[in-house]
Amino acid sequence: MGCSSSSTKTRKSETSLKAALIIQNWYRGYKARLKARQHYALTIFQSIEYADEQGQMQLSTFFSFMFENYAHVHKEELELRKQSLESEQDMRDRHDYVDLIDVPDSYNGPRLQFPLTCTDIDLLLEAFKEQQILHAHYVLEVLFETKKVLKQMPNFTHVQTSPSKELTICGDLHGKLDDLFMIFYKNGLPSESNPYVFNGDFVDRGKNSIEILMILCVSFLVYPNDLHLNRGNHEDFMMNLRYGFTKEILHKYKLHGKRILQILEELYAWLPIGTIVDNEILVIHGGISETTDLNLLHRVERNKMKSVLIPPTETNRDYDTDSKHNKVGVTFNAHGRIKTNGSPIEHLPKHEWEQIIDILWSDPRGKNGCFPNTGRGGGCYFGPDVTSKILNKYQLKMLIRSHECKPEGYEICHDGKVVTIFSASNYYEEGSNRGAYIKLCSGTAPRFFQYQVTKATCFQPLRQKLSLSQWAFCMENILGLNLPWRSLSSNLVNIDRNGNVEYMSSFQNIHIEKPVQEAHSTLVETLYRYRSDLEIIFNAIDTDHSGLISMEEFRAMWKLFSAHYNVLIDDSQVNKLANIMDLNKDGSIDFNEFLKAFYVVHRYEDLMKPGVTNLG
Repeated sequence: MGCSSSSTKTRKSETSLKAALIIQNWYRGYKARLKARQHYALTIFQSIEYADEQGQMQLSTFFSFMFENYAHVHKEELELRKQSLESEQDMRDRHDYVDLIDVPDSYNGPRLQFPLTCTDIDLLLEAFKEQQILHAHYVLEVLFETKKVLKQMPNFTHVQTSPSKELTICGDLHGKLDDLFMIFYKNGLPSESNPYVFNGDFVDRGKNSIEILMILCVSFLVYPNDLHLNRGNHEDFMMNLRYGFTKEILHKYKLHGKRILQILEELYAWLPIGTIVDNEILVIHGGISETTDLNLLHRVERNKMKSVLIPPTETNRDYDTDSKHNKVGVTFNAHGRIKTNGSPIEHLPKHEWEQIIDILWSDPRGKNGCFPNTGRGGGCYFGPDVTSKILNKYQLKMLIRSHECKPEGYEICHDGKVVTIFSASNYYEEGSNRGAYIKLCSGTAPRFFQYQVTKATCFQPLRQKLSLSQWAFCMENILGLNLPWRSLSSNLVNIDRNGNVEYMSSFQNIHIEKPVQEAHSTLVETLYRYRSDLEIIFNAIDTDHSGLISMEEFRAMWKLFSAHYNVLIDDSQVNKLANIMDLNKDGSIDFNEFLKAFYVVHRYEDLMKPGVTNLG
């Protein structure tokens, strides 16, 4: 009986094992087939996308050829058109574009304060989270200011990293705002200690291109040395006509959309074409070719590259006003119709134009050599040998580029020398790919961070909130002020229903009202700069040398300094201030409390206004 029972158990265990192996094999096969289907689907989507780009390039080449050979105008017509162009240029004056566009009182979207600060970044982010539209007045002002700063920048931005200041590189976003929110949630907002490079293709395809562009431009204006923007092949007004950004602008800004598009055309041309990190990593949007000349690219007039889809031809060259017939430049208006201007388009020489095309459009491949990019119709395919040749020539170690959607958000090829980073998740459809960004620090290997936006992640806050005790601890330790922060919290910050503090609301009442002709130190800076002098005055009032002054003497000090610094404070406000100070039992105050009093009045002026009685 015992043997029979043991034999039965053995047979059952063998049957269970066989069943488990069958299920395991089936599951593995299913996963392999699913992975293959995803790969083929991605390949098909990519082929369709590139075929569309190829068609766009071929169409532009055809039109350029047609106008080079058939577009002629007489001298008189040319002069009239030149005058028309000059008057049109006058209309592009900032006054006509920005100052004449009023923001009505009924507008309830974000209102930006120029010069911009980090508060304006927060304002934009929160507004766009709520799907609000930024008024055209602010859009145009941001674009004008951005263009003004970009014009001062070189073709390649040079950036240095350190262990305390890592650099984050993001790839294509293509109007996918939730991916930008995800990056900021995981990696933090741009700041002096958290620099970013956004490597082109901010716009087109997605439905929130203008929002992404505004966030990046405002962040750039606040941190011009720590947020870097590279041009991609979609930062191109001709590409925008085909791939959705033009339509988005005209839909969201029906009245002023055309003006916005005109300024965008100019802004694109001033975007830097690359970033060099620690003198050893080249960051560009597309790629390189065997003829890439970084020395030449450093000195080309990049602003003459209005669109990669308008190749240099005879019509782009300067015309001879003495000739009977002259050819004119070709451009396109906001609705995609061809128009001719009285003056030829300023354009790069052909060899310089081809250099920038390679930078913006090329793709790496595993095959050695450099050959035409038949998939896209522009740029080239470059192999590992080309990568090694160019990197060695310019003493570089790595090329970081974007331009191609990758299933995992990034890909490493060419023996680790080429990295592709793509930051738009779910690019072709839900679940088609992950997004990623790179963290760089001198002397260490790049670190990759992946994510995939879902419906749940779209509602995540951009900042992790602090508990009330954490906030109070931060305020006391960073500011060095021993104040009852918990009691003051209801007057100073936003607290949610769970009792958590929105940290950045600590600074929401700080605004620079207007630019000043001459910079003046703030009251707090003045106090600390002249701390020793103030201490002498304090000691002079402290006749008994006890280190303490009475409230009457304290009020006298206030009157003296309020007159000197033009800070209007009456006795009732001084009494309110005394309620939140850490006074001694006899009502006297020492020098440290004296300095704290100045800080509180300067920083939290609303607390001192007449009628405010709730000081905790």
